[in-house]
Amino acid sequence: MEKDPSFNVLGGPLESCSQDPLTGFFRDGHCNTCVEDRGSHTVCAVMTAEFLAYSKYVGNDLSTPRPEFHFPGLNPGDHWCLCAGRFLQAHDEGCAPLVNLAATHRGALDIVPLRILETYSWTNQG
Repeated sequence: MEKDPSFNVLGGPLESCSQDPLTGFFRDGHCNTCVEDRGSHTVCAVMTAEFLAYSKYVGNDLSTPRPEFHFPGLNPGDHWCLCAGRFLQAHDEGCAPLVNLAATHRGALDIVPLRILETYSWTNQG
């Protein structure tokens, strides 16, 4: 599998999303993508309790550890490469997590408009 060029939605180099827990389609800590990444795991999301509950409700339990897949389970505050479509769905339902724009792959823009991603900018919080 050949990775798409590693640029973020702001036009700069793609920054790391998370090394602990290790995230990404390639499990390299970055929200890199490629043609084979059908889910477009490109949005570097900062987990919230509300989003984790929502994700579990819609059938993708991200909070329960799955040791057989080397998945520790996510907690509020963890960063994770989220599928762009799931992010947009959560946005439409009013429970989208925050987003680290510098670590969100530009491929997310094929699914989520930049203005929506900017609304949830993690760096603008505080």
